[in-house]
Amino acid sequence: MRHAITLRVNDEVRTLDVEPSDVLLEVLRGRVGLTSPKAGCERGDCGACTVLLDHRTVRSCLILAVEVDGHEIVTVEGLGIDGLTALQERLIELSAFQCGYCAPGVILSAAELLAETSDPTREEVQEAIAGNLCRCTGYAPIVDAVLAATRAPAGAPTPEV
Repeated sequence: MRHAITLRVNDEVRTLDVEPSDVLLEVLRGRVGLTSPKAGCERGDCGACTVLLDHRTVRSCLILAVEVDGHEIVTVEGLGIDGLTALQERLIELSAFQCGYCAPGVILSAAELLAETSDPTREEVQEAIAGNLCRCTGYAPIVDAVLAATRAPAGAPTPEV
């Protein structure tokens, strides 16, 4: 039996018919057409499917779509609707990612931290992104870019880290 749900996804209201067993990840990718949440481990361990649900990071592979009826979802596509954020600019400028598979989850995890803490410590950044598996970088350039984002607004020159 299908269920009608209504979501605000990246500031756009969407009404969808979903099966009770449809997970949010499948709905976002297959029905809404957003490709930043990735299918990785599909057990919530790798962070590739991370999205913001009502401003908090969640693993979209673990949540049934019917559970988010009436809620707000933000993917990395919705983070910079009005242009790149300072965080996104610093990640690009400092070449923080190699393959980019983990990037959406890391970016949303870091964005959640920066929304709560304007001047995080290195340890707080490391803890915030710890649930995102990155096999390429060793995390140091990612942490450096997140810290740099706290010191320069979008469009400003990158400070030394």
